[in-house]
Amino acid sequence: MAPGITTVLDVRTPAARRQLAKTTVDLFRNLLLLLFIVRYSRVALTYLYGYGPIASAKMGYAALRKSLYRIFLSLPGVRGKVQAEIKQTLEELEKKLVPSGPGITRYTALPASGWGPEQVRAELEKLHEMKHTRWEDGRVSGAVYHGGKELQDLQMEAFGRFGVANPIHPDVFPGVRKMEAEVVAMVLGMFNAPADAAGVSTSGGSESIIMAVLSAREKARIERRVTKPEIILPETAHTAFRKAAAYFKITVHYVPCPGPTYKASLSHVSRLINSNTILLVGSAPNFPHGIIDDIPGLSRLALRRNIPLHVDCCLGSFLVPFLERAGYDTEPFDFRVKGVTSISCDTHKYGFAPKGNSTLLYRSAALRKYQYFISPDWSGGVYASPGIAGSRPGALIAGCWASMMSVGEAGYITSCHQIVGAAKKMAEGLRSRDTLRNDLRILGKPLVSVVAFTSDTLDIYNIADAMSGKGWHLNALQSPAAIHVAVTLPIVPVVDELLNDLEACVEEEREKQRQAVVEGKPKAKKGDAAALYGVAGALPDKTIVEDLAAGFLDCLYKA
Repeated sequence: MAPGITTVLDVRTPAARRQLAKTTVDLFRNLLLLLFIVRYSRVALTYLYGYGPIASAKMGYAALRKSLYRIFLSLPGVRGKVQAEIKQTLEELEKKLVPSGPGITRYTALPASGWGPEQVRAELEKLHEMKHTRWEDGRVSGAVYHGGKELQDLQMEAFGRFGVANPIHPDVFPGVRKMEAEVVAMVLGMFNAPADAAGVSTSGGSESIIMAVLSAREKARIERRVTKPEIILPETAHTAFRKAAAYFKITVHYVPCPGPTYKASLSHVSRLINSNTILLVGSAPNFPHGIIDDIPGLSRLALRRNIPLHVDCCLGSFLVPFLERAGYDTEPFDFRVKGVTSISCDTHKYGFAPKGNSTLLYRSAALRKYQYFISPDWSGGVYASPGIAGSRPGALIAGCWASMMSVGEAGYITSCHQIVGAAKKMAEGLRSRDTLRNDLRILGKPLVSVVAFTSDTLDIYNIADAMSGKGWHLNALQSPAAIHVAVTLPIVPVVDELLNDLEACVEEEREKQRQAVVEGKPKAKKGDAAALYGVAGALPDKTIVEDLAAGFLDCLYKA
């Protein structure tokens, strides 16, 4: 062949066509391989850079261990035994949750004829008096944020006046529209919102958080064309963020909150931010340990990368805005921190509003629009709603408005002083009482209403079960194993009683542990909290825990 002359493949021959097809397939295969390598190399590099090589290796090992354990659980002999244990546990749970026996009547069908008012009232009274943990006596951590009998009576009156009201019809119920707008405006003022700020009311903290995540996702999709959204979430942030991510198919990068501060690690947040990041999150305070994250530090990262920052104040609600005026230390957390773009605040916690009330606040009305749902071409007419729900109970809005107007700023400052003061009294008791300080350790530096503590010497879950045996309903935590108390107004007068019972439980657990060591006995049978959280912490795969949790939810709907 003469130099400079290029041959052209003659595709008319069968051999040439086969060669061309093979070359095309090879090219396509290599292209797919390259895309696969690029995609997963990016994921690997994100984890390596964000978490570091050691933590990434640990995560890889944990994932491998989880997969192998799941395979082990699926083996025929193992699977049957595990399912039998789960079934037995759920049967025992059902006995505790679903009443049965003499005196219990189950109503699973409409009565043939409607009951008279007195019969209904009598049955309601029986239901009200069913055996329960006495929250009225201050023996329940969190759960019931009660503002007193007088306020409750006022709420009932508001319910009666607006029982049929529905804010989806503002022309029919103008009073409800006015009250809802005023509730949002008052909460915006509490959090030092700018003049063009906006907000909505929701059914609770979870909905507020879910809508904040939706707004951030839509903002990123529309403004930056992000199709694979990611959020960076402190491990201690409320689990509603995880729920939102599951609903909206958003990848979550978890940020450690290491001791001794138990605040979100800013260095990890900084390294995990990438072009797909749609939202940063901080808590003021978080639910598990009652710690306020470094909101100014998160704000600097958000501003530098032009990413929204949500601050979850659902638990802090009507306490954190009044800490300083109540005479306590505080940290920056609200709209005065420039990078904060949205805040969730539950009015039904320390705002003492009826359950089913929360607010979501935005730095601007433009941000709020990203959570709206609008359907302009429905055959039923133009439809628009600000959140998940369509119809909503106007009675709850009326109860919220009545509560806020009744308590007022001075009342909330007073309740902040009482509640936070009681939390500090409890923390001081844990530090100063010899029986407690030798075995219990407070996590971080709580500034608000939650005090969390663990033990380096005793089984903290056994202590939780022992407190349950004394009639207390406290919150068991995991990673690390701990207990927390969320102080409410009913708890304020019984803090000393709580500490006394805690001392007794610690002494009892210490003695049991000593006896077991001396006598060489196996560990005693664990209670509910010790069994559940002890097992959950030890399992590399949480499928069994998920099955138990699903069974628990099923029990709630057994008549």
